[in-house]
Amino acid sequence: MSRSRAARLAPVVEMAERDEREAARLLGRCQGLLSQAEVKLGELERYRADYQQQWIDEGRRGVSGQWLMNYQRFLSQLESAIGQQAQSVKWHRDNLDKARAAWQQRHARLEGLRKLVQRYLDEARAVEDKREQKLLDELVQRLPGRNP
Repeated sequence: MSRSRAARLAPVVEMAERDEREAARLLGRCQGLLSQAEVKLGELERYRADYQQQWIDEGRRGVSGQWLMNYQRFLSQLESAIGQQAQSVKWHRDNLDKARAAWQQRHARLEGLRKLVQRYLDEARAVEDKREQKLLDELVQRLPGRNP
């Protein structure tokens, strides 16, 4: 009986395995996208630091009003891009957290199903072992010289 219950659960376990694998793939994609967004943010921040260093170097030599206005305009655009990229990183991090939670949920469900199937198989094995032991005991009782 328990073995057939375990067999009936096989399609459910297979479906849970597919769901878990898909969730793991999505989790991997989200991790990759977050990494890309973080790299881009780092590049923008390094570019800003280089640009600010250029300001310091140029400032020592003296700058024109036009150069200063262009510098401030470009720095403002760069700050805006950094802010947008930081928002992108946050968005990707939130998506990663959601994907991780979904994977954990599917993984836990799969593990629960596997444990249930194993319990059914263990129960079936115990019933079968008990039946075999009963048969062996009956055979031993029927052996010649064993009758009281």
